Amino acid sequence: MLDNFFKGLFDTDLTKVISIGDFLLCIGFSLFLGILMAFAYMYKTRYTKSFVITLAVLPAVVCVVIMMVNGNVGTGVAVAGAFSLVRFRSIPGTAKEIGALFLAMGAGLIAGMGYIGFSFLFTVVLSVIFMLYNTLDLGTKKNSQRYKSIRIVIPEDLDYTGVFEEVLADYTASSELVKVQTINMGSMFRLTYEVVLKSPDREKELIDQLRQRNGNLEITVSKQATGNTEL
Repeated sequence: MLDNFFKGLFDTDLTKVISIGDFLLCIGFSLFLGILMAFAYMYKTRYTKSFVITLAVLPAVVCVVIMMVNGNVGTGVAVAGAFSLVRFRSIPGTAKEIGALFLAMGAGLIAGMGYIGFSFLFTVVLSVIFMLYNTLDLGTKKNSQRYKSIRIVIPEDLDYTGVFEEVLADYTASSELVKVQTINMGSMFRLTYEVVLKSPDREKELIDQLRQRNGNLEITVSKQATGNTEL
């Protein structure tokens, strides 16, 4: 009776049905892999509760989907299309978050195919690599405190072309005007420069020099954002 309850409505005598024990084993192990990967992701990195929970349960979800496909080519193609839509119906995530999601999906896929040992080995190796790269700060710019974004507010009647270049040349190794924006109903401009400071210790001197040229209006200096962190 119990076997009939878990049997598919469209199954035939040629269809291989997954046993309840194997089903629970794969799901349980996938949840274990998800927890392991979630803790690895939280190591020395910023995270949100919702993302960690998603990362923890995703391998089990993928595992079940793969087990239900069970060799059906048509269903496999439909599942692949459904997974591809998830990326375009969600808000953009950072490269690290999307990479972690793909790792979780990979672990669930391997477990769903029945390769428990390989899924465990995959999770352990990738989790160790993930934590190692975070510890080493792989990809972090050297002397990152020198990379700054400067936003300068000026009145609309001030011709900003070349007005700040002389000051920036004295205090920065390189500078680039990347954005010009009108604010306050068009009565002012906000200029955004991406600069590399020659010496971070002279940052206040730079701000004082810029204030003399923009009429002592607002100046904001912030850490330079990396524009390609999203995928």
